[in-house]
Amino acid sequence: MSGNRSVILGNVCLKIGSGATPRGGKEAYKGGSTSLIRSQNIYNDSFRRDGLAYIDDTQADELSNVEVQEDDVLLNITGDSVARCCQVAPDVLPARVNQHVAIIRPKAAELDARFLRYVLVSESMQHHLLALASAGATRNALTKTMIEGLEISAPPLAEQKRIAEVLGVLDEKIELNRRMNATLEATASALFQSWFVDFDPVRAKLDGRQPAGMDPATAALFPDSFEESPLGHIPKGWQVGSLGEVIDIYDSKRVPLSGREREQRKGSIPYHGAASVMDHVDDYLFDGIYMLLGEDGSVINDDGTPVIQYVWGKFWVNNHAHVLQGKNGICTEHLLLHLKQSNIAAFVTGAVQPKLNQGNMNRIPFILPSEGIGQAFAKSIEPLFAQIRANSDQSRTLATVRDTLLPKLLSGELSVREAERDVPDPVPST
Repeated sequence: MSGNRSVILGNVCLKIGSGATPRGGKEAYKGGSTSLIRSQNIYNDSFRRDGLAYIDDTQADELSNVEVQEDDVLLNITGDSVARCCQVAPDVLPARVNQHVAIIRPKAAELDARFLRYVLVSESMQHHLLALASAGATRNALTKTMIEGLEISAPPLAEQKRIAEVLGVLDEKIELNRRMNATLEATASALFQSWFVDFDPVRAKLDGRQPAGMDPATAALFPDSFEESPLGHIPKGWQVGSLGEVIDIYDSKRVPLSGREREQRKGSIPYHGAASVMDHVDDYLFDGIYMLLGEDGSVINDDGTPVIQYVWGKFWVNNHAHVLQGKNGICTEHLLLHLKQSNIAAFVTGAVQPKLNQGNMNRIPFILPSEGIGQAFAKSIEPLFAQIRANSDQSRTLATVRDTLLPKLLSGELSVREAERDVPDPVPST
């Protein structure tokens, strides 16, 4: 591509810097109209609103120097999520960032912000950022100096914008899949709430009604009365047990790899940490459908619920996440939905280094239905999660296409017109 030049990021940006947490830490979040963006909200494929915190006007004023502006590029700079990068939609604003997130604001006349975001999430740049972050420190971190010193290839501004538009089409398809998956998981969560929290089928039978939306064979599996338990009223014949009774734990198969080892073993297999995919390597430890629950006890949401990864196919896991599957009539997806609404903060120990050890994890309460109800629930939610997996796999393919196109566009191997022909047909909305 004629006209390409290399630029040093610090020379073409108005701002590069991280934010701060309001005084008092997360317990001080008072709610309000200003979003506080944290590393858990930032992913390479999109901005995630789950767990988005809010602060009041006084707290926002105290953090006015880390105000997020429209089109700002946000980069995670510490921990397992280091190097993840995105931009936010205008309706997230006004917003601030905490100390784990850097704001990168390009000079509009020299560097297109959306183009920069695509460069930063490209495979080659992600490898480079992860290598920088893991060098010479006990905790992954990117410094302001490292970010300012990044060198990127930048075609003329008009060409940057055209490239961003082509890649943006792919991102729109990925975002559509994400929204579809959110709807599918919400449907599964609503069914879980109805059966195992509100006990709607039991209440209906107690009132002499047919459980709504349920065939007679499934309805017959539910009792028509309640009994007392340590957790209050539960359906008659059900039991209050513990998570350890319904999980298989595969932690002994985990193997951590250092940043240097991961750099030497680059591949296509996801490498998972406590909260997310940290890298991609050349081999796998697991193959199948599993749930990953952070052993690092700091990886929990503000309401005490755990950050959970639902994974399938071939993958590698380090020693910061418990590797679990369901057993005894409870499917892995049932575990996922149960833990997403469980407050596990009381089971995390260690003041200096919080940890959810196996013993404490096994003690997390779990209401045990009859085997038939567990099987019926698994049958009901399996199509939903099968579609979630299919949508996610399609999004990974689209992301691969996007990440393959960028270096070809930058090198001139592919023109924007040619790239437009390589973009797949629109993703179906239903």
